[in-house]
Amino acid sequence: MNASARRRLVAWLRAPLDDTAAALEALVGGARPRIGLALLAAAVTAAWFVYVPIHELLHVAGCLATGGRVTELELDPVYGAALLARWLPFVVPGGDHAGRLSGFDTGGSDAVYLATDAAPYLLSVWPGVALLRLCARRPRPLVLGAATVLALAPFYNAAGDYYEMGSILAGRIAGGSARFAALRSDDLPRLLGALVSEPASLGLASPGAVAAGAGLVALGLALSLLLAFLTYAAGRALSR
Repeated sequence: MNASARRRLVAWLRAPLDDTAAALEALVGGARPRIGLALLAAAVTAAWFVYVPIHELLHVAGCLATGGRVTELELDPVYGAALLARWLPFVVPGGDHAGRLSGFDTGGSDAVYLATDAAPYLLSVWPGVALLRLCARRPRPLVLGAATVLALAPFYNAAGDYYEMGSILAGRIAGGSARFAALRSDDLPRLLGALVSEPASLGLASPGAVAAGAGLVALGLALSLLLAFLTYAAGRALSR
């Protein structure tokens, strides 16, 4: 790789950090930085509580729009699960996560599975990244709160939805072998715990199978990060 290509790659990898830093510099360089930071903290919190149920419902929309079927969406009551359950019978208050599409059927289609995982991140591509870059021009603490939640979602979900997408692609690269189907997960830490302590629960009954599974998990994580950066790059391209 020549020096020019290396510079472009580094700039591509640094883009999320650089855009976030530029927005924060504009905020702390404003007339009232302490008030701006307080407003930013409040805006991030408010945006998170609005974003979580929208995020989960977009998973539902992605599944249904591509021919899948949804039977259960777990949502923490603090995010309005009881209210949503009045109109959407598949919403179930509770679960181990803020929200999780725990019951859905893709009909065996990886394309439907990928669409289900990816749908919420359309908000990162637009308007998330555009709003984040807009905040570098002058202090906008309320906008920056929403932009932070939206634009950076691919990265703080790198071990969740994005790992699941990466694991689907990794499985396809490995030939779509059914014995690695249990390595598809939207919870990488839990998967790693099972891989280390109970590999047989994942269908990995021999040392060789465990080693192959670990390699597939590593490939899935690498693809997860690649997809996250590609999502951000798509948002940057639109923001221009």
